Amino acid sequence: MTAIPGTEPAELDDLDEHSDSGKGPAEPGDRPRESLREWFRRASEEYGPALALFGLLKLTGFTVFMWLLTWSGEYLTKNPRFGGGARPWDVVAGWDGWWYRHVAENGYDPRLVVIGPPPFMYEQNSVAFFPLYPGMMKLVSGVTGLGSYGAGMLVSVVASFVAAAGIYALAARLFDRRTGLIAAAVWAVFPGSGVEWAVYSDSLFVALAAWSCFFVLERRWLAAGVTVFMAGLNRPTAAALVAALGVAALIALYRRRDGWIGPVSAVLIAPLGIFGYLAWANWRMGDWSAYFKLQKGGWLHFFDYGEHTFNVLRTILLGRGGYAFTYPTEDMIALGLVVLLPILLFLLIRLRVPVFLLVFTLITVVLVLGSAQIFGNTSRYLLPCFPLFLPIAVALRRLSLSSLVAVFGVTAVASGWYAGYVLFELGIP
Repeated sequence: MTAIPGTEPAELDDLDEHSDSGKGPAEPGDRPRESLREWFRRASEEYGPALALFGLLKLTGFTVFMWLLTWSGEYLTKNPRFGGGARPWDVVAGWDGWWYRHVAENGYDPRLVVIGPPPFMYEQNSVAFFPLYPGMMKLVSGVTGLGSYGAGMLVSVVASFVAAAGIYALAARLFDRRTGLIAAAVWAVFPGSGVEWAVYSDSLFVALAAWSCFFVLERRWLAAGVTVFMAGLNRPTAAALVAALGVAALIALYRRRDGWIGPVSAVLIAPLGIFGYLAWANWRMGDWSAYFKLQKGGWLHFFDYGEHTFNVLRTILLGRGGYAFTYPTEDMIALGLVVLLPILLFLLIRLRVPVFLLVFTLITVVLVLGSAQIFGNTSRYLLPCFPLFLPIAVALRRLSLSSLVAVFGVTAVASGWYAGYVLFELGIP
């Protein structure tokens, strides 16, 4: 199994020596200034195959998803806010998508309204949804004239391709282009990938996360800090990115590789997004812990050190039910993924990837499994753990082209069910 020699983050200095020439994305600083046409041609040659492969797989899965929705006809009997609509594709604008559309169209009205005793203590409020994605929806809507649904889908679809490019770039930089192509393909069919083409913020977050990690790998500290800052305006789990960037910066300072201005600037900029929004939301609601109270009392979503996850796993393994938000099919897919997690984490460590990638992945996993939430959504919540795609890609790159076509052809079709239909129609995404 190919690996980056050495486990120390300091050995990022040696990446150029261990990367095969021409296999990873070239560094802009190594080239003379080029025209826009030349840049587009070079970018197309570098990223075109990965984006084309990703688009083909996603389109296949999405088509199957829409066909299953049409076949079942269940969307016609459901509230448009909760997985229904007049047309099959309206389903992807429900659930969280309804809230994002509400923010894009009406803005925020931060309140912390008590409605009853636990577990649901507070009235649900749009302030629980971070502002970057609905802000981009509003911007795109104003520029294109699209409604909030069309603007949200456009942002998500474009962001999913940007994420695929970032995952490809990271994997190609660490290993080779074939590994990068396969990693981008895994992003297209991973359990939970149905929300990538929906009015959800997941694709935008993964795009920012992937490129921020790539910028850290390239030691472009200002770009990394700004990208993590933007991710912090998109989802609270950006805390894992802030921590990973902090670890990388501390190691760089200790090794005295890049001076101190770049790493320190990145560390100062990165947390401003997430902490700035939380501070504003709490201030507007009149309580400095209001956001977390809202998440717990309005959505039953809070960090409980894994108690809820353990209870769900115990009841599933013993063949029992009755826990909050029981969705049998979705739960079984989540269980399979949780069982697979230790294996992928072990293989990722064996690949000896840079430590900041391990920090980001491990903290994200802890935040997901350590929180009380809808267990069936674990596959969606783990989408940001794209470094886990690396051991899968390294293993699959040994297959022949015909074998890879068979593997991804089948999984692309199947993803229309397990990553699309199951999430939106048999569960709650």
